[in-house]
Amino acid sequence: MKNVLIIGGSSGIGRKLAEAYAAQGCMVVVTGRRLEKLEQLAQSSSRIQIVEMDICRTDNLPGQLEALAASMDHLDLIILSAGTGDLNTALDLTIEMRTISTNVSGFTAVVTWAYGYFEKQGYGHLAAITSIAGLRGSRGGPAYNASKAFQINYLQGLRQKAGHARVPIHITEVRPGFVDTDMAKGEGIFWMASVEKASNQIIAGLKAKRSVVYITRRWRLIGWLLKILPDILYNRL
Repeated sequence: MKNVLIIGGSSGIGRKLAEAYAAQGCMVVVTGRRLEKLEQLAQSSSRIQIVEMDICRTDNLPGQLEALAASMDHLDLIILSAGTGDLNTALDLTIEMRTISTNVSGFTAVVTWAYGYFEKQGYGHLAAITSIAGLRGSRGGPAYNASKAFQINYLQGLRQKAGHARVPIHITEVRPGFVDTDMAKGEGIFWMASVEKASNQIIAGLKAKRSVVYITRRWRLIGWLLKILPDILYNRL
């Protein structure tokens, strides 16, 4: 039986993934800050356990995760779905620092613990949801795009580390465009995917142990364009 840990699963993509893996017969532990929403999720399946957790509280996080993993005997898959992002054209420092606290500090605390856990276990699969936004900077959300670029590069570093160590630890970066969740903000939103479609494609990508999964697949084209577009043109957008 596969044991799955989803960090940040009280709503959106994380919640849908939890429901889908439970329906497949997996035992799923879901963490999140909003206890009420977690309790609602737990009522949907006897295969879902919940733990209230805030990844921004990095001092206590490794110990919490270690205790959680011990209660599961082993973990096959860890998915980091926790994140935050706001439009911040006014450069409100509070918003920028909150984004960094979650998407950089909290993210790093989780993935370093997960890699270490799998290294001791001898195998495992770590997946984290980043964003197409991490490929370039943005005047509308500087900290958000920068934090996602950090995540993309950090996961690549872990992937390289696992490869050099020749340990069977798979690292998957899930790179969404627009998905119909509270995170989808701003004007000009296009190619919006439903949460169900996004979760189905994520599960397929994880099953195939792909390194990068674009959600939806057509966003791979946008990713390619963002990478090759000259700065002189991008800065005018």
